[in-house]
Amino acid sequence: MQLVFDSLTGNVRRLVGRVARQVGGVAVLDLRRDRPEGDFLLLTYTFHRGAVPDSTRAFLARHSHRLLGVVASGSYHWGEHFARAADLIAEEYHVPVVAKVNKSGTDADVARIARWVQNRQKLASPFPLPPFPEDLWNPGSN
Repeated sequence: MQLVFDSLTGNVRRLVGRVARQVGGVAVLDLRRDRPEGDFLLLTYTFHRGAVPDSTRAFLARHSHRLLGVVASGSYHWGEHFARAADLIAEEYHVPVVAKVNKSGTDADVARIARWVQNRQKLASPFPLPPFPEDLWNPGSN
């Protein structure tokens, strides 16, 4: 599995780097310049009031067939639009929301995302797997 990211301010770039260090041995690709060679987890940001960035949309138009899940960054000050890109992508491409994180995420966010990646690596299968109950994102007690 690969980690594919889109970052505007650097928050998602920092997040994906932390996840990759925790998981170890996983490729990290910038969707603006790299192409995935296999299945991937998408980490992106939410633009303005809950929109999916155009760069992310263009990437998914070409590579969504390998998308396994989505993580979105946002800022709590957007209220109901917080990290909404994850919800929009998950609904459109029928994948789970792995996490919604405030800015570059907390250590708990990184651990949750890393655990999801590790579970998928262990259970690599040519057949779609149902989400693990603990993989369904919820707002928790941030």
